[in-house]
Amino acid sequence: MAKYPFLSDEWVAEARRIREEYRGRFPAGSQPVRMNEIITEVPFGTGTIEAHLDSSSGEVEMDLGHLEHPDLTITLDYATARAVFVDGNPQAGMQAFMAGRIKVDGDVTRLLGLLGPNPDPGALELAGRIKDITG
Repeated sequence: MAKYPFLSDEWVAEARRIREEYRGRFPAGSQPVRMNEIITEVPFGTGTIEAHLDSSSGEVEMDLGHLEHPDLTITLDYATARAVFVDGNPQAGMQAFMAGRIKVDGDVTRLLGLLGPNPDPGALELAGRIKDITG
């Protein structure tokens, strides 16, 4: 299986393809959120990537670029983003937040709503597939 650097163009394209396979297979969560992300210290390109997560349609959509009128915007470094979004390590996110390495602008309660106690088995399978393509 090919592996790609997290957030590289190839990784984004393959992650989109995998997410499409899972479209409609599990719920987006109880609290919809529109979140922009600014990822810094990216080891390629311009060094910063703008991305977003949007679950307001009932499906979790993640892609590059920013949404208009987000509930919140988070700024975090590349290593923390990878630990949280690929490795599924919420403790890394909490430690980075407590150390001031994650900045939140907007409704922080929406961010906490993403950290549900019991992820759907389909969502865990999807996360595993995304992790498998990440080099």
